[in-house]
Amino acid sequence: MDLSIILSFALVASLLVISPGPNGLLITKTVATDGKAAGFANVLGFVTAFYIQGTMVVFGLAVLLVQSAALFTMVKIVGAAYLCWIGFKALKDAWRNKSVVKTEQQTKSKALLRYAYLEGLLTNALNPKTSMFYLAIFPQFLPIEQMTAANVYSLVTVHVMLNSLWFCGMVLVLGKLKALTSSGRVQRWIKGVTGFVFIGFGLKLATLRN
Repeated sequence: MDLSIILSFALVASLLVISPGPNGLLITKTVATDGKAAGFANVLGFVTAFYIQGTMVVFGLAVLLVQSAALFTMVKIVGAAYLCWIGFKALKDAWRNKSVVKTEQQTKSKALLRYAYLEGLLTNALNPKTSMFYLAIFPQFLPIEQMTAANVYSLVTVHVMLNSLWFCGMVLVLGKLKALTSSGRVQRWIKGVTGFVFIGFGLKLATLRN
C-alpha cells in the first residue's frame, strides 16, 4: 500500500475524528467528573471498538450489518438506547446534585477505570456509523486487489492513531482545567448539559438510515 493512500486516508479520517460527537462529549464528562485516568480509559475503549469494527469489515460482518435492515435497526436502537441511558444517568446525577470530588486514589480505582473503558467501548461498538464509514471509505482508497486484511487493519490503525492523538490531547487539556471543574456546582452543570446532549445524540442515532 502506497504512502499516498495512507496520507489521503488520514486526511479524510481526521475530519471525522475532530468533528463534534459522542466521543468528545464522553471525554469531557469523564475527565471533569472522574479525572484523567478515566479519560484515558475511555480512549482505550474507543480503540478496542474500532478494531472490533475493522474485524467486522475483514470478515464481511459489517456488510451484513448494513445490508440487513433488521440487524441494522436492532444495533442502531441498542446504541441509541445506550447513549440516552448515559444522558439520563447524567441528568439524574445533576438533579440529585450527586457530585463528589474524588481523590487521586479514587480516580485510579480499578472499578472506575473499568467502567470508563466500557463506556468508551460501548459508545462506539454499538454505533453503526463507524462500520458504515469503513465500508464507504475503504473502497475509495483500496483497489479490490489490495482489499486484504493487512491493508484494512493498516487503515484502521491510522484511524486509531488519529483518535488516540486527538482524544488523549483532549484528556490532557481538560485535566489542566480540573481545578475549575472540581466544585460540585460546576460538575452538576456539566452533567446536566452533557446529559441533554447525549440524549440528543441518541435520538439522532435512532433516526439514522442505512
